[in-house]
Amino acid sequence: MKYDALLVQSFGGPEGPDDVIPFLENVLRGRNVPRERLLEVAEHYQHFGGVSPINQQNRDLIAALRVELAAYSIDLPIYWGNRNWAPYLVDAMTQMKNDGVESALVFVTSVFSSYSGCRQYREDLTKAQVEVGDQAPRCDKIRTYYNHPGFIETMASCVRESLDQIPAERRQRAELIFTAHSIPQGMSDNCNYVKQLEESCRLVSEATQHANWRLVYQSRSGPPTQPWLEPDVCDVIRDLGASSATDVIISPIGFVSDHMEVLFDLDTEAKETAAEVGLNFIRSGTAGVRPRFVQMIRQLIEERLDPDMPKQALGPLGPSHDFCPADCCRYTPQRPRPG
Repeated sequence: MKYDALLVQSFGGPEGPDDVIPFLENVLRGRNVPRERLLEVAEHYQHFGGVSPINQQNRDLIAALRVELAAYSIDLPIYWGNRNWAPYLVDAMTQMKNDGVESALVFVTSVFSSYSGCRQYREDLTKAQVEVGDQAPRCDKIRTYYNHPGFIETMASCVRESLDQIPAERRQRAELIFTAHSIPQGMSDNCNYVKQLEESCRLVSEATQHANWRLVYQSRSGPPTQPWLEPDVCDVIRDLGASSATDVIISPIGFVSDHMEVLFDLDTEAKETAAEVGLNFIRSGTAGVRPRFVQMIRQLIEERLDPDMPKQALGPLGPSHDFCPADCCRYTPQRPRPG
């Protein structure tokens, strides 16, 4: 395939107090989430002035990508479209059409495969193409990269920086907790979300030679009657407080950058929980615009531009597919029965 643009597709976030409720209504439209929960999450955003960091993080990532692509003579203009807030995906698609773009590669700021982390983004692309109409560009999503050396090396570097903050005599016993956004069990049953997360965590643990790790979840938003992935990060921290643990490192491996779920659910709630039980709390960094991560994105683009280029992947699972099967990450939300 010949491609003539790169589209960065992301979740989106509010950029002021008046944006918060409309943004959350976009996120939760069609989902069985109580209004009380929406207002509770709105307070998380208002705690930070109603501004999510995600849009600025995407601006920074796009700026870094422009420099990286230019350094390797990859002539692809970069567009940006969000699912839930401006700049919206349909506007980016319209601009690409007006600029004469025929085929675009799509980098999604979501690492792991699930309905909400993969398939829904592809559905959004299709909806935007339909809305834009004739001559809407073809859009092919770049493969997932949970086991790409660039992602693993980036996350391992973040963990090493955290380990270095712990006195040497306590370092080996430090609890390394990887976190990812919880999803409904029914969604998890139809995708490789947990399998990919466990492999990423294993690879990072191996790279840092820190065997004392576990995978936990955070930020669930469903009703109590609906099973979601567990255990919850704060519950695990409380359990550690009752043990002989002294230090806990939280690595938000499920997030590409410091989303609101990182700033509030980890840097605020989880940190406060650790303080309550007497644990030294260190939150490890996210990939963000670290050079190795930006380099990885360029390498993923190069392998799609040149089919003879080897695809990089660590571990036994190998590189993910370029094109998702028809039933990949399929999920139909089920309303929980009253209990």
